[in-house]
Amino acid sequence: MSIRVVVADDQEIVRTGLSMILDAQPGIEVVGRAADGREAVELGRRLRPDVCLFDIRMPVLDGVEATRALAGPGVEDPLAVVVITVFDLDEYVYAALRAGARGFLLKDAGTDLLTRAVRAAAEGEALIAPSVTARLLDAFAGSGSANPPAQPLQPLTDREEQVLAAVARGRTNTEIGEECHIALSTVKTHITSLMAKLGVRNRVEIAMWAYETGRVRGRRDR
Repeated sequence: MSIRVVVADDQEIVRTGLSMILDAQPGIEVVGRAADGREAVELGRRLRPDVCLFDIRMPVLDGVEATRALAGPGVEDPLAVVVITVFDLDEYVYAALRAGARGFLLKDAGTDLLTRAVRAAAEGEALIAPSVTARLLDAFAGSGSANPPAQPLQPLTDREEQVLAAVARGRTNTEIGEECHIALSTVKTHITSLMAKLGVRNRVEIAMWAYETGRVRGRRDR
């Protein structure tokens, strides 16, 4: 079955272009388009797409708030959201990920990266533009937040620590399996266990937790 996508961008030419690119990919279908954040949220709730692709700056309701409404804390059945923008600003990336986004891309990412981000989000994984990943995580790792990240509900096993570090570096499940010499199903089991122990909902939050607690230390480990 096709991956169903809702695209939201306040610029019609961008909205149309993104839709055309995605519709041209095998197994992807754009089922709705929105010109502002409020319309995007309404479409998301009504159509229940597999992935929402949101511009970060939109009228009425911006992409961060739209993401929070559909995927943020407290949302019972969150949608997969990928945020896309021309603004290469760390605060936007961080806000989007904290709001529940599963991916963050710049609009110059290209067809291949855009398609991979949509497919990754649909499969429960995450893809962040390589140009911002290391810088973002370096900037916010150990940033002295007023609300320190919670400790695991149960201690992590050695294998879970390995998987945690790999997820934090942006590795896919397949890559983690190859690096750790374990089956894909085992990788998924470890990630499910990590989410339960850390009290997070997706692998983006796993990665953020790893950096905020100092488990992984940015570019020096890359």
